[in-house]
Amino acid sequence: MLTATPTLDQVFEDYKHRQITLTILGSGAWGSALAHIANSHGHRVRIWSRSGDLALEDAVDGAEVIMSAISMKGVTELVNRLKGLNIPETTILVTATKGLDPETTLTPSVIFQRAFPNHAIAVLSGPNLSKEIEGGLPAATVIACENETAAEAVQHVFAGENFRTYSSTDPLGAELGGTLKNVIAIAVGVCEGLELGSNARSALITRALPEVMRIGTHLGGQPETFLGLSGLGDMLATCTSILSRNYRVGYGLAQGKSLEQILAELGSTAEGVNTAYVLHDIAQREQISVPIAQQVYLLLKGDISAEEAVAALMERKLKAEDYQEVLQAD
Repeated sequence: MLTATPTLDQVFEDYKHRQITLTILGSGAWGSALAHIANSHGHRVRIWSRSGDLALEDAVDGAEVIMSAISMKGVTELVNRLKGLNIPETTILVTATKGLDPETTLTPSVIFQRAFPNHAIAVLSGPNLSKEIEGGLPAATVIACENETAAEAVQHVFAGENFRTYSSTDPLGAELGGTLKNVIAIAVGVCEGLELGSNARSALITRALPEVMRIGTHLGGQPETFLGLSGLGDMLATCTSILSRNYRVGYGLAQGKSLEQILAELGSTAEGVNTAYVLHDIAQREQISVPIAQQVYLLLKGDISAEEAVAALMERKLKAEDYQEVLQAD
């Protein structure tokens, strides 16, 4: 007797109830931290990197979940390589990268979805500083996918005693929240570097939220997503911790260091720098008001000083605090 071929939802439902094979593409701090979590839950984990000995085709062969945890600059090339490997539609593709592609202005999940239109594409995003997670400190994150069963499957892979996972059906919103807050973290780093105080920092973060929501909803995210872990939650973590590379960029700029010197000292990618440039292009193209991001952009370009950036924000036209403005000009 012939048996019916299981649907994708049935396959993804099965993943929720057993150990699966997970391939993580990227062996940096973030990819390694996520690999450690999944491995501690008994899943079979492979880690691939460009400099490693494991071939990409061998790394993804038979994987039920493939997660990309590389920097934004490598996403398009990686996606193009994956396209030639005949990855089955039963494989869930997950991106844990926060950034915008400078050529297309697209997010990683959109790049993946265009290349793999029949696959479930998920996003992992939240207030997740990798050093804290590596140290076993409690954290929470969001797994977002338009296919709810796929989101729940990935949710079960990473859920554990110290890593709380929540599911969502808004991958673009979750991704944009985690991406746009990096620009705000640079601004807050400037505020701290100039020793402007807690009042200024609080005001900056509060005013940044409607700006992020205005951009994110214009680009297709759901408003409520930006009030959750992958939006406000991620912003608070990144804007208040010296562990944040983007915060440290702003702090260094406020101390008079050059951007080149700061990035060399970091020794790793600060995605907010590239995001600020791409966001400027998007805002110009879409006519979106982004006063905070605009000052960060000018500061990164070297067109203004940290003090001038702060002055420009403080001298803006007086107005009412009306949060119906979220979808309107600021």
